[in-house]
Amino acid sequence: MANIEKDITGLHEPVILALETATMCGSVAIVTENRCVAEFSMQTGETHSRRLLAGIDWLLQETGIERSAIDGVAVSLGPGSFTGLRIGLATAKGLAMAAGAKLIGVGTMDGLAAQVFAAGDILICPVLDARKKEVYCGFFRSDNQGIPRLQGEYQVISPEVLCERIDEPVVLLGDGTTIYGNLFREKLAGLLQMAPSGTYFPRAATIGMLALAKWQENEFLDPATAEPIYVRKSEAELLFGK
Repeated sequence: MANIEKDITGLHEPVILALETATMCGSVAIVTENRCVAEFSMQTGETHSRRLLAGIDWLLQETGIERSAIDGVAVSLGPGSFTGLRIGLATAKGLAMAAGAKLIGVGTMDGLAAQVFAAGDILICPVLDARKKEVYCGFFRSDNQGIPRLQGEYQVISPEVLCERIDEPVVLLGDGTTIYGNLFREKLAGLLQMAPSGTYFPRAATIGMLALAKWQENEFLDPATAEPIYVRKSEAELLFGK
């Protein structure tokens, strides 16, 4: 414990606390100097609000890191679960403002895409269940440093339409591939490569790693105005026209 604390506090690199609540598999992590110091995750049917703060406290206690040592709070912005995203961002805002830390937002799809290695110019497509027989997705290609970059915009479409938009070899990952796996195999046939099942849920550690790069570029969010990336309107907005 003491060794970890000494290593952390002696570094000039920022210490990032990362939160991932876009899916049912929530997680928190501490990253610095391009390494994950610790990560805690749990898949549960309960709301993240009952687990998130307890997970953060456990992580800090086990690593011996004080809240005052946190330089930045990174959060997965979505798209994903509306409730999960709101809880994650609200928690991240509160932690950042209380600690005087920077707030950093990372797209959930970007975090998922970064969890697979696709050599060359092969297409990477994270797919998350959006319910209503739709999926959240995005197309990525790796740059010359091997970092997947979003091509275009995040989308929410039916899995059938997604297949129609793919005409080249593609790596799919995310919980949407579990739900619609048979359809993807039928429609995409020889074009399809499925990523390992261990990459199907976004991880706080990956969100934190991407946040380190944003830190270097001074890409921070204003806690007063930061909003999740929903892509699709919520039920309340559809009902009341807001």
